[in-house]
Amino acid sequence: MPQILIIDDNASVAAALDVLFSLHDIDCLHADSPQAGLAALNTQSVDLVIQDMNFSADTTSGQEGEALFAQIRSGWPDLPVILLTAWTHLDAAVALAKAGAADYLAKPWDDSRLLTTVNNLLELAETRQELARRQRREQREREALAQRFDLCGAIFHDPASVRVVQMACQVARSELPVLITGPNGSGKERIAQILHANGPQRRQALVTVNCGALPAELIEAELFGAEAGAYTGANKAREGKFEAADGGTLFLDEIGNLPLAGQMKLLRVLETGRFSRLGSNRERQVTVRVISATNADLPGMIREGTFREDLYYRLNTIELHLPALAERPNDILPLARHFLDDAHQLSDGASRALRHYPWPGNVRELRNVIARACLLASQARIEPADLALPAPGRSHLPASSQAEPDRERISAALTHADGNISQAAAELGLSRQALYRRMERHGIARP
Repeated sequence: MPQILIIDDNASVAAALDVLFSLHDIDCLHADSPQAGLAALNTQSVDLVIQDMNFSADTTSGQEGEALFAQIRSGWPDLPVILLTAWTHLDAAVALAKAGAADYLAKPWDDSRLLTTVNNLLELAETRQELARRQRREQREREALAQRFDLCGAIFHDPASVRVVQMACQVARSELPVLITGPNGSGKERIAQILHANGPQRRQALVTVNCGALPAELIEAELFGAEAGAYTGANKAREGKFEAADGGTLFLDEIGNLPLAGQMKLLRVLETGRFSRLGSNRERQVTVRVISATNADLPGMIREGTFREDLYYRLNTIELHLPALAERPNDILPLARHFLDDAHQLSDGASRALRHYPWPGNVRELRNVIARACLLASQARIEPADLALPAPGRSHLPASSQAEPDRERISAALTHADGNISQAAAELGLSRQALYRRMERHGIARP
């Protein structure tokens, strides 16, 4: 049952309020002076305060009430306070409302209005208390997770990201392949680092390959190595990433860009641990845990015939989906503060702007926005204008930072560029080779 503290030197006022609230299942405490009221707050559980503004005889200035309110606000900043007085002063009411007073009512009060105000404030206070309890519980969970596992500096506060990190820590001790899905820039590589750092391979190397940054004809050589003369420019034998990661972890980023020939060879390595370098018939044996990541729709690519279904199920033994930053809003400000340099801080307005922006480029975009603001801000406090966020519905990011370009978008970019590959690639935020691979995948003829 909620409990209200009434601080008023008039016993009849306290009695009337006690009767009113008791009829609505609300308990009341009574204190007849500011000192007694503060003492009650220190010893009792109070959900709301109703206080008078004048306590000394023949006093109407309200200064005593203002002083009491200031003390309550200082010691109990989240406690709702209703000010009640027979002497209304408009200027004082406005000032106190700005200082955080929940309401300012004149005596004699209107029972219906007072009850409505009290019930609304009690409901709001209960919601805030529940939120505070949940935040404390989540904070304890994060701290416990950080004590048990190496989180590789990950910043996560939103329940959606906490669940992904918890799952990553749980499956890290397995040697099974893991597929991390999620949009570009959402932090998939950090999840891969957590998987490696807490797995049985943590004392060995974590080797990363960005399958989207390599020309199609070099991906196999990059993964599996090549003998001298295996391809033009291969003047000497080279070790592949699987050999470099032997005993450790291989992280294949943008796995959706792996050509079909490379997919077949990767499937065989996952099944047997054996492979051959390009230009060699000698098989090599490795023990590697494979973690892959993609922002592409792999099931859709399977339907199109551009990704092997058997490889998908091999890679997808365990899937971890990392939501977009906009879907985990409680991560935005902690990440922004983490990216700030020591000389800057965010204003309240900048914090609100960051929270309300949709972040099509996810964590990567947020990091860039904060870095630019720190560089260009004219003062230590970063204001909304310093963030230079695009207007709603527009983005300063290339399309590829927002989503994997589909066939329609690639065709539209080529049309817009009059078939100029370099210009179309720039519009899509891709390299020329990456655009050629996607054109080949979607069956789009070269201009």
